[in-house]
Amino acid sequence: MGEREGVRPPAALAFALIGYLALAICGLGVTSLVTGREVIDAPGAGQVPGIVGMATSVALVGLVLWIVLRAGRPSYLAAIVVAIMAFLGYIVGLCIGAVFAGTDVALLGAAIDSFVLSWFAVVLAVSGAVAGWVAVALVRTRSTRPRWPWESDEDE
Repeated sequence: MGEREGVRPPAALAFALIGYLALAICGLGVTSLVTGREVIDAPGAGQVPGIVGMATSVALVGLVLWIVLRAGRPSYLAAIVVAIMAFLGYIVGLCIGAVFAGTDVALLGAAIDSFVLSWFAVVLAVSGAVAGWVAVALVRTRSTRPRWPWESDEDE
């Protein structure tokens, strides 16, 4: 069986998106626990803005990674673009979700200001950067599926 370089882009994209979502949710939760602050400081807004924000962030990260990974040899600098899009996607989704939830505009502005100037924004951007770097690494390296010792090619 011939060796080929890297993981296929769709598989790398799936791993990166799952990893991004897990890192982002865990990171936001731990940061909230450590700082004693809510991720979205908008009383009465409910959970809709956060859900829509995360969904939009994941969608933008996925779109950027899909474009980047389709290149013959993607650059690791894409991790920076993915980090920026993760952050911006969350902010845009937060606004959309707040409109659907019927949140007051002044309250929404304060919540966005509070988020942008907090550790939560850093956690989200770093999660995006890690996901972007991992996706590019999976496609660029000569990684293959895990194999048990008894699956060696000597038996074939």
